[in-house]
Amino acid sequence: MLYHLLYPLHNLFGGFNVFRYITFRSIGATITSFILVLLVAPAFIRFLKRLQIGQVIRKDGPASHFSKQGVPTMGGVLIIFAVSLSALLWVDLTNYYVWIVLGVTLWYGAIGAYDDYRKILKKDSKGLSGRGKILFQVIGAVVAGWFLYTNPDFDSHLSFPFMKEIGPDLGAWYLLFALLVVVGASNAVNLTDGLDGLAIGPTVITAGVYLLFSYLAGHVGLAAYLQIPYVPGAGEVAVFCGALVGASLGFLWFNTFPAQVFMGDVGSLSIGAALGTVAIITKQEILLAIVGGIFVMEALSVIIQVGFFKFSGGKRIFLMAPFHHHFEKKGWAEPKVVVRFWIVSIVLGLAALATLKLR
Repeated sequence: MLYHLLYPLHNLFGGFNVFRYITFRSIGATITSFILVLLVAPAFIRFLKRLQIGQVIRKDGPASHFSKQGVPTMGGVLIIFAVSLSALLWVDLTNYYVWIVLGVTLWYGAIGAYDDYRKILKKDSKGLSGRGKILFQVIGAVVAGWFLYTNPDFDSHLSFPFMKEIGPDLGAWYLLFALLVVVGASNAVNLTDGLDGLAIGPTVITAGVYLLFSYLAGHVGLAAYLQIPYVPGAGEVAVFCGALVGASLGFLWFNTFPAQVFMGDVGSLSIGAALGTVAIITKQEILLAIVGGIFVMEALSVIIQVGFFKFSGGKRIFLMAPFHHHFEKKGWAEPKVVVRFWIVSIVLGLAALATLKLR
């Protein structure tokens, strides 16, 4: 909105020319969403407390988590609000990709909100059924994948980190691949959101990495120099990523140990889906498994645990899944688990950036 309102005035005042630059608008979106969360969060947390929208703790979870019972949740609404408003203020509203990623974020946020509503306000411990949740996630991913695949500028080839000469064309199978990326990323972030600040920390890092990749993918010269896929228009997605970085940092202010608010499924499902969609748009789908390695590790720990439990007749590999609970059961304090996972996420983020030159 600001781009459309102020950039046309650059002929009258040269200073407005800065609005043409994606870098400037990405920074603006980051700061705007960060400030929005800081300003709105205190009142929003009080609002959640008044409505008694509090966290429901599993009885079979770690005993140390029982103190979290009743802590306000559904804070993801605040993240979605800040990201959406900030993005709409700073992006070029004619950009095709921005509307797709915003649509996916809102759709998955609605799924998570309904699930939270069922669990908290309707006192349904299971919330939205697993099949129902997956069904709605698949619908959102298929629609987004179709809009991307049918875009004349979109390429169905895969890009592999560290390998510049390998890029198979999936053709129509790309729709299935896109579905797996978006749904998988959404649920992986959801599984990671189990400790104070655990999911939102890697979100900041992952969104920051994709901010850079979005900008590079949309710049024909830099994309050619770095030998990464050029995606016309993808640069504007960097503004969205900036908004996500800022909102996540603002949320972390209140979500760090001891958390004043949790994001709930409305936050984790929408964040994961947004990251998966950005990965697809920038043609860096495989890279998400690297920079989002924490999310992948958490999801795999659940799959391995459940599979081994059924195969072995009741035995377990981890003391408890997802993976972060394994370390809690071993006696690690919650902040220790979280900070060490953040450290791993930072290293993985640097490894992802290294793929720009190591090809």
